[in-house]
Amino acid sequence: MLSDKMNNALNLQINAETFSAYLYASMAAHFESLGLRGLARWMSLQAREEMFHAIKFFNFVVGRGGQVRLTALEAPPVTWASPLAVFQETLVHERKVTGLINNLVNLAKAESDHASDVFLQWFVTEQVEEESSAEEIIQKLKLAGDTGPGLFMMDAELGRRVLSPLVAAALTGAPAPAA
Repeated sequence: MLSDKMNNALNLQINAETFSAYLYASMAAHFESLGLRGLARWMSLQAREEMFHAIKFFNFVVGRGGQVRLTALEAPPVTWASPLAVFQETLVHERKVTGLINNLVNLAKAESDHASDVFLQWFVTEQVEEESSAEEIIQKLKLAGDTGPGLFMMDAELGRRVLSPLVAAALTGAPAPAA
């Protein structure tokens, strides 16, 4: 059973992960409006991945006998100055989420909630990947530029992104691939 403190904190994280999906969906819509379908695809898949994270938290709370309390989401921005600005905001956002996850780990340890601590370690690792991915794209956009052939090459590259088999299986209800 989750403590009230842990239950409340995990509910806040469900909201944060759902907002992340909302933010990335807005970024995808922004890229679609610019005709940058590859960048839009990358962000759309990122939004789906964030919903997967929210569902993981949701299922964990339910599985531990907690109470899920969904709350309103803040409206995300709808336009950005450039593709680089979008990914810079992505990195800032992912660093914020990393801090939230780290705070949850600290709370789990303070509450001697070993099950939550173990569950959260997956997210600790995931956040390293999320930040690294955003940093890599930022560096490439700085080299390629926000306009012209370099941007179109980045659009094509990012358009080749696919969901990880684990996320795809979870979102479609298909069996998860063997590890």
